[in-house]
Amino acid sequence: MKIEIYDTTLRDGTQRTDISLSLNDKLAIAKRLDEFGVDFIEGGWPGSNPKDAEFFARAAEMEWKHAVIAAFGATCAVNKTPAEDDNIRALLDSKAPVCTVVGKSSLLHVHEVLRTTPQNNLRIIEESLAYLTAQGRRVIYDAEHFFDGYKEDAEYALQTLAAALRGGAETLVLCDTNGGSMPWEVSEIVRAVRARFPHARLGIHTHNDGECAVANSLAAVREGCVQVQGTINGYGERCGNANLCSVIPDLELKMGYTCLPSGHLAQLTDLAHYVAEIANLAPDEHLAYVGRDAFAHKGGIHVAAMRRTPRSYQHIDPALVGNRSQVVVSELSGRGNLLSKAEENGIEIDDQVNLNQALREVKALEAKGFSFEAADASVMLMLLRQKADYQPPFELVDFTAEVEHRAGRGMIAEATVKVRVGGELIHTAAEGNGPVAALDAALRKALLPYYPQIARFHLSDYKVRILDGNNGTSATTRVLIETRNGHRAWGTVGASTNIIEASWRALTDSIEYGVLVVEAQPQPEAVH
Repeated sequence: MKIEIYDTTLRDGTQRTDISLSLNDKLAIAKRLDEFGVDFIEGGWPGSNPKDAEFFARAAEMEWKHAVIAAFGATCAVNKTPAEDDNIRALLDSKAPVCTVVGKSSLLHVHEVLRTTPQNNLRIIEESLAYLTAQGRRVIYDAEHFFDGYKEDAEYALQTLAAALRGGAETLVLCDTNGGSMPWEVSEIVRAVRARFPHARLGIHTHNDGECAVANSLAAVREGCVQVQGTINGYGERCGNANLCSVIPDLELKMGYTCLPSGHLAQLTDLAHYVAEIANLAPDEHLAYVGRDAFAHKGGIHVAAMRRTPRSYQHIDPALVGNRSQVVVSELSGRGNLLSKAEENGIEIDDQVNLNQALREVKALEAKGFSFEAADASVMLMLLRQKADYQPPFELVDFTAEVEHRAGRGMIAEATVKVRVGGELIHTAAEGNGPVAALDAALRKALLPYYPQIARFHLSDYKVRILDGNNGTSATTRVLIETRNGHRAWGTVGASTNIIEASWRALTDSIEYGVLVVEAQPQPEAVH
């Protein structure tokens, strides 16, 4: 059975407090949603702002493969007819083939928000929809606050749906606008609506204020709703809307419904990250299905079982939604974590490598403040350094770093580095805008003649965390460095009560790993 997916990321999703999309952003996301295969894309409210009006003008000129563009608006004003209402006129002017009209289902809103009579509310619902359908538009009716309204006065809430049907609505969408309903309430109320209107097409629109938006959407589908409205990544006002990145795979993989064209579900993870990037928001890497950590395994017992059968600790194959498994190394790890990490990084583990010793080292260092979850490269170097024939690309002899104020130049840092490459001792100095930058420059200056590939390395992220702030300036500091070479990224870590020492360890690990492992292998994808 087919369940329609109605995406409202571009309208309801943008009501999240920290999202503001440009016109080009909205068009780019709409095209990606269309390629993904959703049935409806709600582009915005053309009567509310010029940007949304321009979106519909541009969308009318574009070719859409799967989706139908919908414009959102409200019923006409309580003291007007639809023909007199600017909002209704804006819906028609949008040229959108589908108009989604929101109306009041709750007597609280009829009396206190619209400040009109229950009968007049029924009039504006029926007349607004009838006017739009008479102009050749398909109309979807969003019954705002329906579940709350049904709990207040079930009979009146049902009368508002009857008015919408008389006006020509093709789908009645039941909205949990305040997001406070429970799944069993949704099931019971949808069942009652189905009994009252057995031939009507029903949809569901939920908010996440009670953390039940996805569950409520699934409950509604089980009771007969054939359309689900929601947003990518669950973006939306307050606590967000139903997250389509969870709803869609739940429906397809768990409940046996069809939502997308065949094979398109594998685009889900990429779509989720694409929308987050356009919205200028960091992806929530713990989201179900699409988060980077949705299939991450940290506990040693879990990883040992996963190495025997992935089904032991994964509810689906991550590839079905375009994601992948990953193993995390930490103080909770077992031997399997290290073996899996080595395999991920293309490092062969032989008899020279004592996994138990490496594991003890990881646990001991984590107790001192290191964290290897985002520093796979530092872990791999621990394994490589156990081999009897291991030859590091360079050896540190000593370094200095100074920060001073210079007349006319302000604060300046200078570092000197002495390293041994093969049998040769190299002594260099460099300046930087801080001691770590100066050390990085001096080390690169020393090593570039021997390892020109270092020129491709750049420090893409540098994080510092104070672990025990109560110790003041004597606190342990953890430094995480991410390095990239244009094709791949790798993470290293250092920790010390001296921030320069912590930074130096993470910095030298990053260069050593890049020279020995990254540049010696094909460059398929980022390693975190």
